[in-house]
Amino acid sequence: MKLHELKSPEGSRHRRKRIGRGYGSGKGKTGGKGMMGQKARSGPNPSPVFEGGQIPLSRKLPYLRGFKNRWRIDYQILNLSQLNEWPADQPVTIELLVGSGIIGAKAPLKILGDGELTSKLTIEAHKFSGSARQKIEAAGGEVVELSWDAERHSRSSGPNFAQRNRKKDDAQ
Repeated sequence: MKLHELKSPEGSRHRRKRIGRGYGSGKGKTGGKGMMGQKARSGPNPSPVFEGGQIPLSRKLPYLRGFKNRWRIDYQILNLSQLNEWPADQPVTIELLVGSGIIGAKAPLKILGDGELTSKLTIEAHKFSGSARQKIEAAGGEVVELSWDAERHSRSSGPNFAQRNRKKDDAQ
């Protein structure tokens, strides 16, 4: 086989459709677009969900009811029963928990009081439940509550939304 003998497979190459070149071409006058109307014009057609002006199906279906808090903070939770194997001489810090793979680094940590604590531990977290705090202190441990600054996003998606998030100290 030589280069001049190569041919593309039968039926793989089509001739271009020449629209609007007279009645004899089969695609004359309206050029395959039917008669007049919105879809026969050049430019964008209506969206696929457009139903001719009647209420679309997407708006007829029931809404999602209730209230969804956009500014809710989702905490990672850790129960006291999970901390029983922790060495008593080592404090439980966020960095050590993230390093050991018990929690992730993105969300704040909340300690819950499920289970019993058998050793005396110093525990650092962003929040503690009331029962967890009592059980830690009853075991002779210490509770260290850290602060968590949640990043508040602007309520507006308009121009200059970064200015709305700016702290008062930066403005002066």
